[in-house]
Amino acid sequence: MIEFRHVSKVYENGTHALQDVNIKIESGEFVFIVGASGAGKSTFLKLMMHEEVPTSGSIIVGKQNLGELKPREIPRFRRTMGIVFQDFRLIPNMTVFDNVAFAMRVVGTKENQIRKRVPFVLNLVGLAAKARCYPPELSGGEQQRVALARALANNAELIIADEPTGNVDPQMSMEIVELLSRLNDGGTTVIMVTHEHELVRQFDRRVIILENGCVVHDGLSSKSQRVIKSSQGHLDKGHIDLYEPRLDSPQPVTADIEESLENLSEPTFLADEADGVDFTVYLSDDDESPVAESGQEPASKKDRKAEKKAERRKKKGDDVK
Repeated sequence: MIEFRHVSKVYENGTHALQDVNIKIESGEFVFIVGASGAGKSTFLKLMMHEEVPTSGSIIVGKQNLGELKPREIPRFRRTMGIVFQDFRLIPNMTVFDNVAFAMRVVGTKENQIRKRVPFVLNLVGLAAKARCYPPELSGGEQQRVALARALANNAELIIADEPTGNVDPQMSMEIVELLSRLNDGGTTVIMVTHEHELVRQFDRRVIILENGCVVHDGLSSKSQRVIKSSQGHLDKGHIDLYEPRLDSPQPVTADIEESLENLSEPTFLADEADGVDFTVYLSDDDESPVAESGQEPASKKDRKAEKKAERRKKKGDDVK
């Protein structure tokens, strides 16, 4: 459980980053924190991770009142979280395997456990084949998935994702949020900061909107249909009926459509059933149309029309006979 009680933050230069914020996030929730640049999103996360302290108010994370943390307790407190940064923060001269293992070694995990856990989380994010590669050899999307694997390494109950889709393409953005959703379905609390309104629209999750350091909305994305003024004082088109559901919007992978995904190619994300949670997300490797079991591309609309026309002609000929 995370709770902000009348939290305000004023920096030394006079900037009011947060103003009397009251938020309660229960264990097991998935929450999007949305807002324009300067709205207070980064300060919100820094306060939660105890990188900053509030000017007034109190913050509770789990059973810990952050105002009572002693300096020597802060590193151990942060290790209870899995944190995914926009700029990845990978160590360039370490392999992918060692980047993920590093998060486990700093908390004293035994090597035999590391050798078992790291391949599992790399497999989970679809990077098992990249274990011996170095970060500069990977694409931006692959580096972000390494960062996500590192956040999962210690099986944290809370994942904090700071703009995890900021440096990847739209398809990879969907994959990352879908994976976070699967983790959340398994009981992990997920807090994701983003400014990508269209991405948020696709997932029916709780959305907290910050503007000028204040909470201006807190509710499910599919039920939020309000007009929010931008910090510049004019109506921003991107904020008008921002989270109104669209019939033509692509939907996240859910249990309801698992059956329709059976013809897709190999799973991008795999999971160990022994962990009790299935995180498998089936996606086409080439991000194109589903591949049939025969390995051939499904017939196009034009081909199907031609086949139907031929069938009608054949039937007509049989009737004449």
